[in-house]
Amino acid sequence: MYQSFEELEVWKRACQLAVRLYGLLTDCRDYGLRDQMQRAAVSVASNIAEGSERGGRDFARFLAIARGSAAELRTQLYIAARIGIIQENTMRELVEETKQIAKMLFALAQFLKTEL
Repeated sequence: MYQSFEELEVWKRACQLAVRLYGLLTDCRDYGLRDQMQRAAVSVASNIAEGSERGGRDFARFLAIARGSAAELRTQLYIAARIGIIQENTMRELVEETKQIAKMLFALAQFLKTEL
């Protein structure tokens, strides 16, 4: 299967998303929303890593938490675009990436259920 969470494509994409979001929000003065968005983005990758290291049923549970964080971030992206923190086209691109990551998380969780 895999040796470490660093090999998982979903983890790599979640990390890339978090790094991109940090870059986009560098000059954002809405510190509350910025911090919330950054925490949600980091939470996706972090929960994948933590669950992977715990293994077993815990992994599937942490993948569900990561999916929840991706949905939280998606909501915050919609809000950020509506209040002018990020551009509409950037929001659409990032929303699509969060949806793809969520699908990957769901598929990985389904796979784990067959392996347990």
